[in-house]
Amino acid sequence: MSSLGKAAICLLGMMHVCGASQAQDKRLVDYVDPMIGTAKMGHTYPGPTVPFGSVQLSPDTDTIPYAVNGRYNGDVYKYCAGYQYSDATIVGFSHTHFSGTGHSDLGDFLLMPTSGDLKLNPGTADKPGSGYRSAFNHDNEEAEANYYKVKLDANDITAELTTSSRVGHHKYTFSKAGESHIIFDLMHGIYNYDDKNVWTVVRVLDDHTVVGYRQTHGWARTRVVHFAMKFSKPFKNYGTKNFEKEQVYKGFWRKFDQTDNFPDIAGKKIRMHFDFDVAANEDVQVKLAISPVSMDNALANMEAEVPHWDFERTKREGQDLWEKELGRIQATLPTKSDYVNFYTAMYHAALMPTEYMDVNGQYRGLDHQVHQADGFTNYSSFSLWDTFRAFHPYLNLVNPKRNSDMVESMLAHYDQSTLKMLPIWSHYGNDNWCMSGYHAVSVITDAILKGVYKGDANKALDACIATANYRRYEGIGEYIDLGFVPDEANGTSVSNTLEYAYDDWCIAQLAKHLNREEDYQVFSKRAENWRNMFDPSIGFMRPKSAEGKFREKFDVLETHGQGFIEGNTWNYSLYVPHNPEGLMEQLGGKKKLATYLDSLFTMYLPDEFFAQTEDITREGIIGNYVHGNEPSHHVAYLYQMVGEGWKSQEWIRKILKDQYHNGSDGLGGNDDCGQMSAWYLFSSMGFYPIAPGSDDYWLGSPLVQSASIKLENGKTFEVEATNQSDKNVYVQEVRLNGKPLKGYILKHADIINGGKLQFKMGSKPNKKA
Repeated sequence: MSSLGKAAICLLGMMHVCGASQAQDKRLVDYVDPMIGTAKMGHTYPGPTVPFGSVQLSPDTDTIPYAVNGRYNGDVYKYCAGYQYSDATIVGFSHTHFSGTGHSDLGDFLLMPTSGDLKLNPGTADKPGSGYRSAFNHDNEEAEANYYKVKLDANDITAELTTSSRVGHHKYTFSKAGESHIIFDLMHGIYNYDDKNVWTVVRVLDDHTVVGYRQTHGWARTRVVHFAMKFSKPFKNYGTKNFEKEQVYKGFWRKFDQTDNFPDIAGKKIRMHFDFDVAANEDVQVKLAISPVSMDNALANMEAEVPHWDFERTKREGQDLWEKELGRIQATLPTKSDYVNFYTAMYHAALMPTEYMDVNGQYRGLDHQVHQADGFTNYSSFSLWDTFRAFHPYLNLVNPKRNSDMVESMLAHYDQSTLKMLPIWSHYGNDNWCMSGYHAVSVITDAILKGVYKGDANKALDACIATANYRRYEGIGEYIDLGFVPDEANGTSVSNTLEYAYDDWCIAQLAKHLNREEDYQVFSKRAENWRNMFDPSIGFMRPKSAEGKFREKFDVLETHGQGFIEGNTWNYSLYVPHNPEGLMEQLGGKKKLATYLDSLFTMYLPDEFFAQTEDITREGIIGNYVHGNEPSHHVAYLYQMVGEGWKSQEWIRKILKDQYHNGSDGLGGNDDCGQMSAWYLFSSMGFYPIAPGSDDYWLGSPLVQSASIKLENGKTFEVEATNQSDKNVYVQEVRLNGKPLKGYILKHADIINGGKLQFKMGSKPNKKA
């Protein structure tokens, strides 16, 4: 656990654990532990950022290449966020990161302070002294919301980091007097390979100020990021080394010595150094601002957000933003660790998507042109295959203005697209086309039907329909013609069909809302295409050829190569969130579904069946239920439908307990841009949106003793769980505004109108509830 987590628990120990005043006696920001999820499957980063900030500043612990000898290097997967808790060295501090993704990019503009002999190679983990990287010890590492501190052992330098939305603020304290350096590595990146850096430009404006940009070709095919950097102290010298292979054409720039104090630098593989004479215990500060548009805009971002050199002020202002964000829910929980988990989940659920525009509202669009965000904040990094499930519905409750702006950003993406498609997985003015489905339609529909997005709903529906009818994308043409994606057309034909069917249901709901009857009928019919993948002879979804023949060689346990993306048919056969009653009927009724669920949660899935699937590990599995991967996130709630809600309550509480922990390896899978955390937050409060696009939430078993959601309309929705404990996981009675709530459905209007949801808990199932 990070020192922050330890400190939070120590402070908690001085208070009564369960008292309602506990969270009120302490700033909520102090419960956040950025170290949770920084190892194995967590893929989070421990460095500072502000809520949804453009800059996500973090230590990077290694420089593993994406490929070795032209082949994918599996070890690189550990470095999706740039930081691995088990590593013993740090190579530097870069300014852009993803949180909890299963693929990666970014890692821009790495800085590293050093002393003594100048080294412009990072060196290796086993011989850190061979380069500018440094050994470090977790005992000398601190992580808080918007603050990170570490002692770099190599030269006894203390590095401190904080941020505003668009500016990384560094403070490096040099313990020894003498010549010191700040390395500026413009080659560094996450998921790097030889040709990822397309071009880099640096201009040294004076002895304090440096500007430039770099273009990369990675997960985002054409990504351009501009920067502006200022030092608190003038550098006495600077230099550049270009690590490119020898070029045939050199031009006439060779007239200059570009390695030494030369202010106009360009190339593919650039590292620079800035040299200072420092006194003992002197600090040198650096501010680095980024912009999607220009160097001038980067300078303007810096001047607008951090015009000073008061490091503590930058830290405090960022932490105040976090306090406001975390204060949207005031919760009391049973244990000390529950507090850390809950508010760290809120923290994780406010890291992405990120603001993607300058302080003047400009941003670079999908069309590579500069656009002006008029009346909304433009966002980037939409991991929609993950986040449509619970993260965006969570924002619809606690932060609807942001989610409305995110919908507006998706529609702007559509306007700028030559394909006329909504985003699939977009970042930095690109679509990387990762994962399946066209789940922007779920986010858009859910936001419109819940009154969150108040823009042109008919235009939004037109964008949804155009995306769903783009025949050339991943089997959509065959899906429209045949009613399913055939096995020979796509390697993930079954999961694509199931996800398209759900998305089509969302489109149908929006069409119905807008009285567009023809569209409603077309997409309601398409929403039932999931039935075409069900093989009644085995009771599972199964790949099918265009001729209608189910694949003969098929393994129901294997997660790789069976027609599904990152999952097996045991999990995916339950993925019909928009028509669970129809699925139950297809499976053979309530008893059949109950038996299916019992088997799923209690059977054993041997390692061999997920050995080829990077996103699934033993830590994220309960039986054959894979919580560490998103398609199963609604499954524990399905027991409610068969009249065995106590089993939902039992398994939900087990998932909350087993899959979320304090400490560096605290998540049972990738957080996936807030989705894992959003599941935790909803489920902790006792309800979950199993089918966004509906106004229904299904009840579970709350972990909180109480929670108060401050709604944007000025009202408050409260949850109260009496007699709640680690053993009392079973719901005895539910009341809404003092009246018994029958069934297992809570409506969105019940929440948004304000009121109180009360659970009475007990140690034994109430099978009549």
